Amino acid sequence: MKPKIFIDGEHGTTGLQIRTRLAGRSDLDILSIPEAERRNNDMRAERLHEADLAILCLPDDGARQALELLDGSNSTRVIDTSTANRVNPDWAYGFAEMTAGQAQKIAEARLVANPGCYPTGAIALIRPLVEAGILPKDYPVTVNAVSGYSGGGKAMIAQMENPDAPDAITAPHFLYGLALTHKHVPEMQLHGLLDRAPLFAPSVGRFAQGMIVQVPLHLADLAKAPSPDDIHAALAMHFSGQDIVQVVPMAESTALSRIDPTDLVGEDTMKLYVFSNAKTGLVNLVAVLDNLGKGASGAAVQNMDLMLGAQH
Repeated sequence: MKPKIFIDGEHGTTGLQIRTRLAGRSDLDILSIPEAERRNNDMRAERLHEADLAILCLPDDGARQALELLDGSNSTRVIDTSTANRVNPDWAYGFAEMTAGQAQKIAEARLVANPGCYPTGAIALIRPLVEAGILPKDYPVTVNAVSGYSGGGKAMIAQMENPDAPDAITAPHFLYGLALTHKHVPEMQLHGLLDRAPLFAPSVGRFAQGMIVQVPLHLADLAKAPSPDDIHAALAMHFSGQDIVQVVPMAESTALSRIDPTDLVGEDTMKLYVFSNAKTGLVNLVAVLDNLGKGASGAAVQNMDLMLGAQH
């Protein structure tokens, strides 16, 4: 029998992207409810219990409610794309390339927390260096990032695309999270293996999809007196043997004069760059991804396939 998949919240931004990715799949039985019934909890509960695997594309409270509707059922496996369970030790963190054995943990898990888009880029740059003993766990990490406005969901899309909306946003680019309490910081710290919370400065640009995440470092403050080549080698070794996270060769990075956050729109991969300045002893680590690809829906489908592969 084909595994039954239910996307709870299929009419939202992430859910629609997942439906698009699954549209041509003949190996799955996609369960659905009409958009007009999306708040019909009896119908949702029925689909949640009927599904072999449910993907929750809901706000945090909606995800918690879906788990309550499952009422302790151990038969339905769950991928939660919200923030609600990303630091919960009972859930596998759904970044398959994060560390050795993570893909297997996801494959065997009943509960998987899909990573945030910003943390996917940040953790990919930070964790390999911590594991290699290069980046001290107490280093004062700074993460600077810009995302396409689709990351804000339907509400922000309307604000950016409808100039007649009462709360329309006209700025070409804006910084937010000014109180330095962004909800993605805990997962960056936990899964980045950091002892100190990173200083995270997110922003949004006037483009629908795409993302750049930056982690600047002072080489003199790192362990083992690394060179930029050492940093690059540690990243390349960490992500060897797979094709989802690609570490761009140093020569190719050096030849660049700019990075476009929309370079990987429509792709479910991520590229990592190491930029350096020999005179100043500085490096800037950069991740480029589609915030709705490897940063959300693409990762959810990847995790789904891992989980189904463990069953079938």
